[in-house]
Amino acid sequence: MSEITQEYIQQKLKEAEKDSDSSDGYAEIPVRPDMRLKCAAVLVPLTYYQNEWHILYTRRTDRVESHKGQVSFPGGACDEGETTPEQTALREVDEEIGVRSADIQILGRLSRLITISSFRVSPIVGVIPFPYAFKVASVEVARVFTIPLLWLANKNNYWEFFTRDSERSLIAYHPYDGELLWGATARMTVNFLKTIELIH
Repeated sequence: MSEITQEYIQQKLKEAEKDSDSSDGYAEIPVRPDMRLKCAAVLVPLTYYQNEWHILYTRRTDRVESHKGQVSFPGGACDEGETTPEQTALREVDEEIGVRSADIQILGRLSRLITISSFRVSPIVGVIPFPYAFKVASVEVARVFTIPLLWLANKNNYWEFFTRDSERSLIAYHPYDGELLWGATARMTVNFLKTIELIH
């Protein structure tokens, strides 16, 4: 993975942003004009160690209000007064796993995703140092872990299928280190891999 540089990732994100800035790239549900979508943002945290890129994920606890026990990116709903998704993502990653904004290098944005819970999510891609002294909010986060980018890009490790009740598709990965990556987080992961042209 040494040929995938930080500069390369940043350039690919910049190219994709020009095409997707004014529209929602993906929707898990049919979107109606009268829908009230809630603002949210997540950080897609990249780390480089052991000579390859990884993506960092969290597993939510069983005590959170929604998506109990699911693998996710650090993130959440926008607070009043936040004017950019970067502000929301950086605040959330600090609150959830204790990574300071000063330690994150933002590389760009991915296409927005409208989720089945009616959130319009803006994924922000950033690089964080690793290893890191995480300060985990134990009420929200049960575990912090990484998955290598090459493993995520291997098409033998995930599948996309259509649900019985509708035309929407679901992406799910095979287990990695005991963790199940699927749903909106898997969709954003695959979108990132397509953006940097690791998969087509």
